[in-house]
Amino acid sequence: MTQSLPLTVLSEDEEMFRGVIRDFSEGTLRPLVADMDRAGKMEPSVLQGLFDVGMMSIEIPEEHGGAGASFFMAVLGVEELARVDPAMSVVADVQNTLVIIPLMRWGTPEQHARFLPALAGGKVGAFALSEASAGCDAFALRCLAREDGDDFVLSGQKLWITNGNEAEIFIVFATLDASLGYKGVTAFVVEKEMPGFSVGKKEDKLGIRASSTCELILDEVRVPKENVLGEVGKGYKVAIETLNEGRIGIGAQMVGLAQGALEGALAYAGEREQFGKKIGSFQAVGHSLAECATELEAARLMVYNAARLRDAGMPFQRQAAMAKYYGSYVAERVANKSLEVYGGVGFTKDYPAEKFLRDAKIGKIYEGTSFIQLETIAKSLLKEGL
Repeated sequence: MTQSLPLTVLSEDEEMFRGVIRDFSEGTLRPLVADMDRAGKMEPSVLQGLFDVGMMSIEIPEEHGGAGASFFMAVLGVEELARVDPAMSVVADVQNTLVIIPLMRWGTPEQHARFLPALAGGKVGAFALSEASAGCDAFALRCLAREDGDDFVLSGQKLWITNGNEAEIFIVFATLDASLGYKGVTAFVVEKEMPGFSVGKKEDKLGIRASSTCELILDEVRVPKENVLGEVGKGYKVAIETLNEGRIGIGAQMVGLAQGALEGALAYAGEREQFGKKIGSFQAVGHSLAECATELEAARLMVYNAARLRDAGMPFQRQAAMAKYYGSYVAERVANKSLEVYGGVGFTKDYPAEKFLRDAKIGKIYEGTSFIQLETIAKSLLKEGL
């Protein structure tokens, strides 16, 4: 029987890419994290840097200006960015998992030639599904599309759209007939300069503050039929299949966040002295750190396994849901326990512990709440068994 390598063992190319993203994260990103968090806005130099190091076009084929690399590479990059700043990791995650993947899977050759080089060359993308009435019930859409000659005309609002301020290319979901439920939903590629399209309120968030989360307003936006992504009335397939991969990306974000929080706590425990001893030598602190490290390793293996299954063309929906569910649980738990290692100073903005805790909370909410992940896992178990 052939024994496979442990999931955490990386190929030479994967290790090299992780090193590139880690160097960028430490050299370019880390000095700006606190200021971006306070301002609630990303620095343009950071966004440009993400393109410069190849983080925004990982799976785009080389002929369209990308790296032509694997989904697993994107997961590694998201994890490394989140280790320093989870806000910037989600910017890259959305670009790679929620925008590029559906364009590559569902787009026509003409759409590939038009949009993929733009996304590789500096344009940011966004995925616009959520609305006030469509959160966990993702297809209760009120954003309407009506056919008019060679175009569709879109009207409505989208909420909670990551990259809303920076994006120039949006995958927007609208319904042709709300009475049809999910069968009326169609995906459209909407460009920022289209008349009637505008970005509304930017949310003032608890965490991942440098990542913009915005309202989108579509006021009779005329979208040519060649911008339909996939088939008319089959937008639900585009959304569901895309979100399966997106959940692995969020799992990677949560693993990277937990890694960053734990690294900080370990360093502090090795420096801080009380009662004449380093606090890390006290059993209570040491055991707390050990629990964190164990749970982090388990979460990482789940994320890597889901990503490897996806790249191998094997079913991964259940594993993706598990990776997001458990990754978000571990991130919040590790960030919380890590902050406690710092004591009082962990409650201040002088150390990154409080930011990691604030950033962790979103993991249980976006791209399918933990409740939705449990529903997905349960349905899979009842249908397919273990």
